[in-house]
Amino acid sequence: MEFLRTPDERFANLPDYSFAPHYVQVDDTEGGSLRMHYLDEGPADAPVVLMLHGEPSWSYLYRKMIPIVTAAGYRVITPDLIGFGKSDKPTVRTDYTYQRHVDWVRSLLQQLGLKDMTLVCQDWGGLIGLRLVGEHPEWFARVVAANTMLPTGDHHPGEAFLKWQAFSQKTPVFGVGFIVMGGCATPMAPEVIAAYDAPFPDESYKEGARQFPLLVPVSPDDPAAPANRKAWETLMQFHKPFLCAFSDKDAITAKAAPVLQKLIPGAVGQPHTTIVNGGHFLQEDQGEKLAEVVVNFMRG
Repeated sequence: MEFLRTPDERFANLPDYSFAPHYVQVDDTEGGSLRMHYLDEGPADAPVVLMLHGEPSWSYLYRKMIPIVTAAGYRVITPDLIGFGKSDKPTVRTDYTYQRHVDWVRSLLQQLGLKDMTLVCQDWGGLIGLRLVGEHPEWFARVVAANTMLPTGDHHPGEAFLKWQAFSQKTPVFGVGFIVMGGCATPMAPEVIAAYDAPFPDESYKEGARQFPLLVPVSPDDPAAPANRKAWETLMQFHKPFLCAFSDKDAITAKAAPVLQKLIPGAVGQPHTTIVNGGHFLQEDQGEKLAEVVVNFMRG
């Protein structure tokens, strides 16, 4: 599989992102491998919080949350999905599939030997993370779902998502930093916009970001629909603590929280919360608040 690797100098001196890089090799399913980047912060023997980002962000999205969660005594693992951040970026759009994204994250978790994890997931972090909870429920101790869902294509995705999907394919320049800012409730500083752009020196590095919106199941016959329906069978029997921490200003996922709370047994009786003044990227808008919610949830 052909890929690009963002030069390290693109990540020099990013604001509030001084974390040490870590890497694993994951199978590209074509006889080669891809380098996957992740952050590993906090005590090595502490309970693990797995933070999964979505589209088109990267681990930079969690920079406000990581210090708070590690200061509370937890270990935080935050990968860059393949095609994003410091991870390798295949150059052919069709190399990115839903199944491969799930398998790549699964490989990371297996290589690190992670168990009893608390999953914190947003956007595609939930499409991948909730799928993994459904396939490996024994790996997870609890879940915090924020502005995300596990779609099967059996329900209309909503006009807001369809507009985003169309935009992602038609815009000649896929401005990652401005897209993230457009999904926030508060303005972003120019240097923060630049940090979100850092992994992508030019459009050739953005094939994964371009492809992600097309991989969301929006019809019952979507290739990922059967596996997601199977994962839902497990999620509807998942009795471990499951918390929804959605924001108040996200039109794309607003209707998902009640569905998760209704269908997942572990969501019953939990202190579900709405993060005020948060857009789709609530980690950017209200990362400190979401981190506090996660810590309090873990402490019971």
